Amino acid sequence: MLTVSTVNVNGLRAAAKKGFTEWFAATGADVVACQEVRADAESLSARLREPDGWHTAHAACSIKGRNGVCLYSRVEPESVRVGFGEAEFEESGRYVEMHLPGLVVASLYLPSGDVGTERQEEKERFMRAFLPYLVELRGKAEASGREVLVVGDWNIAHAEIDLKNWRGNRKNSGFLPEEREWMGRVFGEAGYVDLQRKLDPEGPGPYTWWSYRGKAFDNDSGWRIDYLVATPGLAQRCTSVVVERAETYDQRWSDHAPVTATFDWDWPS
Repeated sequence: MLTVSTVNVNGLRAAAKKGFTEWFAATGADVVACQEVRADAESLSARLREPDGWHTAHAACSIKGRNGVCLYSRVEPESVRVGFGEAEFEESGRYVEMHLPGLVVASLYLPSGDVGTERQEEKERFMRAFLPYLVELRGKAEASGREVLVVGDWNIAHAEIDLKNWRGNRKNSGFLPEEREWMGRVFGEAGYVDLQRKLDPEGPGPYTWWSYRGKAFDNDSGWRIDYLVATPGLAQRCTSVVVERAETYDQRWSDHAPVTATFDWDWPS
């Protein structure tokens, strides 16, 4: 079996003090992807930077304390790539990929936006550049006999069943018509599969992010913005996708929950 987990940690050093370290020590995952690390590798403790028994790839943001993605793999990667070739985002700490036996796995932190601001314009530029790369990545992987798995915080709820208060968010970033249409293109022309929806097409949810404000977590008033997106061959091998939602508010170590997928794959141990 192959097991892959993804989680936006909302600051890796802070999460480590709240429970991430214990979660990581207990995980059975073969690959763990983190987003919003908010630290370069040199700023992390050894057990976060290079845990025993793991191979790591870190992509920090050039702006200190912002963004940041990383990958942990129990199997040594054949190669690592930081960024996807778009100059504006090469040092933004938003994308890193590992080439593993038969698999390319990537950790993505797509920009969050804010309608009418530069942040939304940045998000739109990222989306325009990233979709062609996804198409290119799939083509190259197929040519080399690999599958692709892009996981992380996509910062878009694709459909009404992907957030609790969809009516009140139709004009907000993360649920804009053009963002939802772009996600549809990822699952259409780019040819990728949303693993959660493959196994649970009806919904609603399960949600992966809840605001710290109010009673969002207690009321399960969340968004599903953390996705595991796979090439069709790998998607056919997916046997489960589980959102590891904390049992209570005070047991949370991030405003996101880990999402873990399992595949029927003869994976190296």
